[in-house]
Amino acid sequence: MPIKPPTARPSVLSLSINSKSALYAAFMPMLKNGGIFIPTPRIYALGDEVFMLLSLMDEPAKLPIVGKVAWITPANAQNNHPQGIGIQFNADESGVEAKRKIEGILAGVLNSSRPTHTL
Repeated sequence: MPIKPPTARPSVLSLSINSKSALYAAFMPMLKNGGIFIPTPRIYALGDEVFMLLSLMDEPAKLPIVGKVAWITPANAQNNHPQGIGIQFNADESGVEAKRKIEGILAGVLNSSRPTHTL
């Protein structure tokens, strides 16, 4: 009988965003289902599953979100981009809700040409 390798538990990250400009810089609308950039020195691979608790400004509750690593910015990246990972939200209820809340907060500035943490 073949031995199945143990399933790796998803990494747990916490991110608090306290301003609209910080949210704009972290949000990744170009990802299907949306996503968010999390500055971290930890090493991840594309496709790694991540569980995050996201605090958005004055929202009393943290948003629990599951996603996958879809972007990696290494240390010492060009243009002084911070080291970290971009998490693509899953298409489940928590991911849809997170994207809806973020887009609501950023209404009117999503099409800005200001630089972000990823582009």
